Amino acid sequence: MASVQILDGGLGTSLQDKYGVNFSSTDTPLWASHLLVSNPETLKACQSDFGEAGVDILLTATYQIYTGGFQNTKTAEFPQGIPASEVGRFLRTAVEVAEISKVRDSAKIALSLGPYGACMIPGQEYGGLYDAEHDDEENLYRWHLERLQLFQNVEGEDLTSRIQYVAFETLPRLDEDECLPDGSNVEQVVEASIGPMEGALVPLGIGMNCTKVHKLSGLVDRFGACVKDAIATGLTSAVPSLILYPDGTNGEVYNTMTQTWERPEGQGSNQDVRPWEVQLAQVVSDANAKGPFQHFIVGGCCKASHKDITKLREQFTAA
Repeated sequence: MASVQILDGGLGTSLQDKYGVNFSSTDTPLWASHLLVSNPETLKACQSDFGEAGVDILLTATYQIYTGGFQNTKTAEFPQGIPASEVGRFLRTAVEVAEISKVRDSAKIALSLGPYGACMIPGQEYGGLYDAEHDDEENLYRWHLERLQLFQNVEGEDLTSRIQYVAFETLPRLDEDECLPDGSNVEQVVEASIGPMEGALVPLGIGMNCTKVHKLSGLVDRFGACVKDAIATGLTSAVPSLILYPDGTNGEVYNTMTQTWERPEGQGSNQDVRPWEVQLAQVVSDANAKGPFQHFIVGGCCKASHKDITKLREQFTAA
């Protein structure tokens, strides 16, 4: 049987749907990370929901963290925006909230870092249409490096020592080391992710998030074939974990212009009437049977609640 770890679900949408938190690019440019500043207690309650669901990995509320987002965040304490010198305390809060929220002693913390496009207005985390200043590999590398460095010197503490994984999420461009709207294909993604690169670490896992669950099967087959080829040709000798956390929607699509979830006109519900967690568990079972993946990290993205994650864990507990 496959080795499976359970990841959490959609933090931002859970904050909206259960806790009534509203986000906008104007008032809350940090999105879910805004609660590190405005309401850590509500953030802790929401992340604790996922902890109570029994997750093995809990993502920090840092997906859209970057200095510009803090600079554009106006509060009573910082009416002109939060200066770089004050950012550290909120990063510490992100790690502390995640640590407090995990219930399983063995659970790990993953530092969540989204793509540059998630910080644009309107967002481009799916389209990958970046501005000229961030339209090449070198500048994207520097942008992500700066974010990582924010966590390495917080009042004399290296917060990364309290984090077990770093999760680069929803990266829409190959030069950000993922796919696919920029025209690259699965084969290029796998090669870029696990191929040899001087001085680079081999990732624990590769995969996909925030896609529809019914699209996973075909994509997983292609990922598996690519990894098999990479091993056969000597590109890599290690099989990465397969990471899958599709969104928990039922046909809704996020409109980056209106910043709302909408169901496209004429579109019905997903034709597969099986519950979301059943579909996802079946994808994992099929992938395990076909190979080469031996370890899976599965959870949910947008609209996947803690209840969905509880049901997902039950799928594998029952197996």
